[in-house]
Amino acid sequence: FNFKIDIPWLVAQYPVHHRTKPLLVVHGSTRQEKANLEREARLFTHVDLCQAKLEMIYGTHHTKMMILSYVNGVRVIIHTANLIHSDWHQKTQGVWMSPLFPPLAPQSRNGDSPTNFKRDLLQYINAYKSQSLNEWISIIKRHDFSTAKVFLIASVPGRHSGASLNEFGHLKLKKVLRQFGPSSDACKQWPVLAQFSSIGSLGPTPESWLSSELLTSFSATRGSGSQSKPRLHLMYPCRHDVRLSLEGYGAGGSLPYSINTAKKQPWFRTICNRWRSECNGRTKACPHIKTYLRASPDWHNLAWFTLTSANLSKAAWGMLEKQGSQLMVRSYELGVLFLPQPFGTDVFQVASNSPDASHPFMVPYDLPPLPYES
Repeated sequence: FNFKIDIPWLVAQYPVHHRTKPLLVVHGSTRQEKANLEREARLFTHVDLCQAKLEMIYGTHHTKMMILSYVNGVRVIIHTANLIHSDWHQKTQGVWMSPLFPPLAPQSRNGDSPTNFKRDLLQYINAYKSQSLNEWISIIKRHDFSTAKVFLIASVPGRHSGASLNEFGHLKLKKVLRQFGPSSDACKQWPVLAQFSSIGSLGPTPESWLSSELLTSFSATRGSGSQSKPRLHLMYPCRHDVRLSLEGYGAGGSLPYSINTAKKQPWFRTICNRWRSECNGRTKACPHIKTYLRASPDWHNLAWFTLTSANLSKAAWGMLEKQGSQLMVRSYELGVLFLPQPFGTDVFQVASNSPDASHPFMVPYDLPPLPYES
């Protein structure tokens, strides 16, 4: 599943003796891009295409996932890179790789994890309403996903209300944090950091959507009741970071932010931080990764961490309509949420800030974040 796909390049990444195994490519391309993809696919008899329905303007099929079927099980990969050479060459990307999920034992009925990973994966794939994916739905149902320790956070295009209101976008994240997240006492005053590679139209003030609607979901904690809003930090490379990157200004091709949009939201720069990854030696590898986290005030501990395809936009995370009774989402997105409890701890300790951490978590950039200058 991906947004941009170079089929000859993709096939070339497989070892030669695996280059004829059946491969289904799920995409959202239309018009000329779709024609180009179909032309590339015809060069390979083992490649089939599945087009995701995109009925909402400005929506994209932005999910980046691989489901790999082996003789002895299934593996799920959720990542941030397009299936093109430049995305895997000199950029910073993120990849989550599942354990190998074995076939279900004869007596087993469900094979789901405490995080409901299997249920949510099936819900997401069923949302495509495509017969091409029926075989993969069947494969997933026949396997045991009980060892999954992460939660799936998906976005599916449409207007979600009623029973499906809290199933996608930022409301799904909010729902999981309220059920399984930290208690409000445990992370009072803990800031939220959003790191991304693309910026949408967010409104004339932070309160238009970002620090009201989205931050409300990001600040959710276990239990009910109103939560105090934490401080929000944003991380996005400045021009200087891009100019000095491995790709130079060319890296900006993967960092879309319209000048017209930027002029309408000048407040954005006041809460923005530079891209710095000295801890991983990746400062010069421009980020196409997208992550969201909630950290302790000293930035040594994490209450939760999300790796996702979703950038900072209403199209990706959704926007409330009809007095909050409906969530409008434009794009397909997919991510994984890490919470400490399934990993047997109360908090994750940031590896670069806590060298002796008993549960080290590798954050892909330096903490604390470095604010923009003039």
